[in-house]
Amino acid sequence: MNFDRPSHADRAVRGQAFSCIFPQIFSLILLTCALAPNVQAADERPAASFFESFDRLDPNFWYISDGWTNGDHQNCIWSAKMIKIADGFASLMLAKDTVDQKALLCAEIQTKQRYGFGTYEARIKAATGSGLNSAFFSYIGPADQEEHDEIDFEVLGKNSAAVQVNQYVKAKGGNERLVSLAGPADEGFSHFAFTWEPSRLRFFVNGFLVNEVTDPLRIPTARQKIFFSLWGTDTLTGWMGPFAYKGPAIMQVDWVSFTATGERCLFAGSLTCDGAIPVSAPAKPQENL
Repeated sequence: MNFDRPSHADRAVRGQAFSCIFPQIFSLILLTCALAPNVQAADERPAASFFESFDRLDPNFWYISDGWTNGDHQNCIWSAKMIKIADGFASLMLAKDTVDQKALLCAEIQTKQRYGFGTYEARIKAATGSGLNSAFFSYIGPADQEEHDEIDFEVLGKNSAAVQVNQYVKAKGGNERLVSLAGPADEGFSHFAFTWEPSRLRFFVNGFLVNEVTDPLRIPTARQKIFFSLWGTDTLTGWMGPFAYKGPAIMQVDWVSFTATGERCLFAGSLTCDGAIPVSAPAKPQENL
């Protein structure tokens, strides 16, 4: 386990009016939590399957983080100005503020709906640059008055030829695994997916199974929101690498989907379609952190 690595709960301030800080089990990290003033009661109805092609960003479906940071470990401010929708892509950017050149702005979006067991998929091109984190993940936690559950894909700019997968159950992590990719994630698009079942959690990269969890104590149970984020750090260099601003960085998302349990093949190329999962995976180095 990398002791410099904060979970998304640690760095996920989901509101702007109220905040509190608690000591994390590791003294180098602070757990920042927030109670958003507009938190609504959880919708208990099963979440519907969807395919998002990013022809537009529906404000009834997506929430854009704007106007705050998640703590001292984050060197940029979430800004709606760093989200661009064009040519069927969602671009999440990190760049200097045009008004205050000393400030860095970065991007995060999240679904307003919570999702449970099923298949989560996204086609992503990561940002280039050490000290950056291009993330696709599901999360729920104190900001929504819930315990912390989370499932992650994270490409760390110091090594774009690998992706880190991870999950948290009731704020307990320690499940990080680094998976080598066939090519750098910032040079082309990768298909990241996870299938979440009550008794099994599986991670896939470009159709190949790269990690499987069957211990029920290590499988999240709470319904979660779906997130994409791009952010940087000046302090978590052991985990994300040293940061040096070299101009705007861009993470692109081609599409994202959720297929509820019992449904299948909602779009061509989905992991849930017949024959989509290879019989065996190629030999790619994997390691626990």
